[in-house]
Amino acid sequence: MSADFQLNNGVRLPAVGLGVFQAPPDETVQAVQSALEIGYRHIDTAASYLNEREVGEGIRRSGLDRDEIFIETKVWVTDYGYEPALRAFDKASAKLGVDRIDLLLLHQPVPEVFARTVQAYRALEKLLEDGRVDAIGVSNFTPALLDRLVDRVDILPAVNQIELHPYFTQAETQAANAAHGILTQAWSPIGGITFYPGYGQDRTSTLDDPLIGGIATAHGKTPAQVMLRWHLQQGRSVIPKSTNRKRIAENFDIFDFALADEELARIDKLDRGVRGGPDPESPRPAIFDLKIPEA
Repeated sequence: MSADFQLNNGVRLPAVGLGVFQAPPDETVQAVQSALEIGYRHIDTAASYLNEREVGEGIRRSGLDRDEIFIETKVWVTDYGYEPALRAFDKASAKLGVDRIDLLLLHQPVPEVFARTVQAYRALEKLLEDGRVDAIGVSNFTPALLDRLVDRVDILPAVNQIELHPYFTQAETQAANAAHGILTQAWSPIGGITFYPGYGQDRTSTLDDPLIGGIATAHGKTPAQVMLRWHLQQGRSVIPKSTNRKRIAENFDIFDFALADEELARIDKLDRGVRGGPDPESPRPAIFDLKIPEA
């Protein structure tokens, strides 16, 4: 299988990226540098993670040319609206130390102020038209919210990044993405951050699931590697998060084995239909408390 995916505008996105959600800034630089040394060429961050500056520093320390690295980041909700979203690009690019971003997403749909969400996306369209970003997309959009957006904009999102792991597979959202030609990208792809702060009571981890463990043993791999392989073989991009060099390397070592169709189907059946993170369609006023600082 290919180690990258072609987006709906022809841009190629490396299939496995390093996620840095909840990565402390003082650990992010080394994590990014380690990932790039190991062979990653895709880094996913966000304005709201407050570590874009450290991601940029890790990229610089790697010594790799800018064009070798796919940089993905996200606009936070307090920068929604047309002009604020354009300004959000300026803040992100300055912190990252680049003049072009490979993939820029809207971080949340915010249905209670959806007009601002649409205007922010129109700003992304302008950035794409101007060549300041190579691809644009969304994150945490449900099928209904995706339809609302698509009806109001000119350019289809290239990516929809959503919570997706064996205990929460979001089959309807995956199908909606596919119907629009949008790549599904999984956050929390191994369930490692299934326990999203303030959400979920079930503390059972996918990493401890006996079915996944059995498949891992059969292949001489770890449960995390099996889950990441499950995603890739079903056509999803993954951005596993770690600041531990050993686990960063482990999460990238998934191209030398394949799961059987029967194994993929058994993992699919683990779905519990319960989010570990927030429901994108429910109002959450607290998300507006975070203001993204200037560069």
